[in-house]
Amino acid sequence: MMNKIFSVFLLFISITLLAQNDSNTSLIKPPSLQKGDMVMIVAPAGIVRDSVGVKNGIDLLKKWGLKVKLGKNLFNQHFRFAGTDEERLADFQEALDDDNVKAIWCARGGYGAIRILDDLDFTKFKQNPKWIIGFSDITAFHNEVHIMGIETMHGIMPLTYKPDSKEQRQALKSLKRAFFGKRVKYRVAESDFNREGTTEGEVVGGNLSLVYSMLGSKSQIDANGKILFLEEVGEALYHIDRMMISLKRAGYFENCKGLIIGGMSDRKTDASEFGMTYEEIILDAVKEYDFPVAFDFPAGHITDNRTLILGRKIELKVKGSKTVVKFEK
Repeated sequence: MMNKIFSVFLLFISITLLAQNDSNTSLIKPPSLQKGDMVMIVAPAGIVRDSVGVKNGIDLLKKWGLKVKLGKNLFNQHFRFAGTDEERLADFQEALDDDNVKAIWCARGGYGAIRILDDLDFTKFKQNPKWIIGFSDITAFHNEVHIMGIETMHGIMPLTYKPDSKEQRQALKSLKRAFFGKRVKYRVAESDFNREGTTEGEVVGGNLSLVYSMLGSKSQIDANGKILFLEEVGEALYHIDRMMISLKRAGYFENCKGLIIGGMSDRKTDASEFGMTYEEIILDAVKEYDFPVAFDFPAGHITDNRTLILGRKIELKVKGSKTVVKFEK
């Protein structure tokens, strides 16, 4: 009887250690881009009305020595979408399967990525990983791909690229460094709302509404032992509160190692209507936990949208006059 109990105990310990090892395993890094590599621009969500924006993106890639391929349905329109679900799916599937394509750059966000997510076949992609780049609605792809154990890039898209913007220079520099495998490190000015501390872990997350909407689905993000990044645009304060409380109730913050808050732009209500600022709402949601919190990180629906390599281990230091985010090479 004692032998059976001991055997069960050993089995339990083995499973526990295996789970811990799995959670600490680094994600796969798709190969860094080299000059001459091909990047495919696709529109998996909202309508691409701005052909000039796409041209600007093409010019930027060519300036960096990269080749460009466009999705056949890139400029299609179907109500608010860049073509029907089938058309957007076809372009994204082609980008995943084409061995000549080394990175997939989403033209814009909007809404629609989640409508094609379950119909995508990632078999060839998992055999031959490549970078998926974008933000906002593209968070749906980030979450799905991280579950497969592969890194992605949260950054500027062609329709958010502004060629003549001095304010966007650092964001472009960060995108180029990430593309070509250079180390990425940021120093950001302090916020009065920051909660100090130092921590390490994989950074995951993206748009708050998308992270919230995927709760309970097979694409729900895993924040256990990780640093969570969140950004948002155009939401009322009460909805930010609702989403943060929902993440808390889902256990997102229980074993989270840190929280980075990016742009929270174009809010629809002010503090006088709700009683708290968005910073106070977020701090209230995580007040039971002691991990560091960094506000005003330059990423999200803002001009200075710095690139984050989601799934990559970072060191986060929130102290005194600055926040430092340093990515592993």
